[in-house]
Amino acid sequence: MSEHAAPHSASVNPEDVARFNRLGDLWWDKTGKMGILHDINPIRVTYIRDHVRRFLRGDMTALNESPERPLEGVRIADIGCGGGILSESLAELGAQVTGVDPAPNNIAVASRHAEKMGLAIDYRNVTAEALAETGEQFDAVAALEVIEHVEGPSDFVAMLSRLVRPGGLLFLATIDRTMKSYVFAILGAEYVLGWVPKGTHDHDKFIRPDELSGWVRKAGMREIDRAGMSFQPLTRSWRKSHDTDVNYLMAARKDR
Repeated sequence: MSEHAAPHSASVNPEDVARFNRLGDLWWDKTGKMGILHDINPIRVTYIRDHVRRFLRGDMTALNESPERPLEGVRIADIGCGGGILSESLAELGAQVTGVDPAPNNIAVASRHAEKMGLAIDYRNVTAEALAETGEQFDAVAALEVIEHVEGPSDFVAMLSRLVRPGGLLFLATIDRTMKSYVFAILGAEYVLGWVPKGTHDHDKFIRPDELSGWVRKAGMREIDRAGMSFQPLTRSWRKSHDTDVNYLMAARKDR
């Protein structure tokens, strides 16, 4: 499918969709332009797994203590799934994953890779708004490294809340709007180190954690946790941290 077939919505930025649509199989090149997503993925997966097990175990008989498949039976929507990096990791832990992305090439790449890995993932070339219009709800919804690319981010959070069932969880990851993030996430990551393609990010669209928390509250949810993801230059590795000045994660719960 061509990028011209990509579905549109009020939140979708066509230029960003087209940019990610051109990545193709680069999504699964761990040493290429999307390598940073592979590097931080274990942190993201562990964050989701731990919060699901902590907050949903009491009201989900499907959750078990299997160390290999701790998310067995949990329905998770991966919004802006790209080539399927997060979706596959969650599916490997037993989750029933629905991955959506407005870029058709992303869905094609994700579907091919999942088939090669023997994973059954429900990939859909639709917008998050189109998914919400179906009335479907999930035990957990993840929109990681997505919100800084959409138009109307506060409305986007409200729409994501519609996808979360009462008692369910929402996971968000984005970049703080600080001078530090400009130096590290744009100058460093895009122009010096080449971790991501140039032009991937717009500093003005980065989001302060308290702004995001406010949008979550306005959407009828409550923040239950936030954490930073920090790069360790000596070991050239990433770890969860208390520093949210650049990359950070947030978890929220829909109580009703």
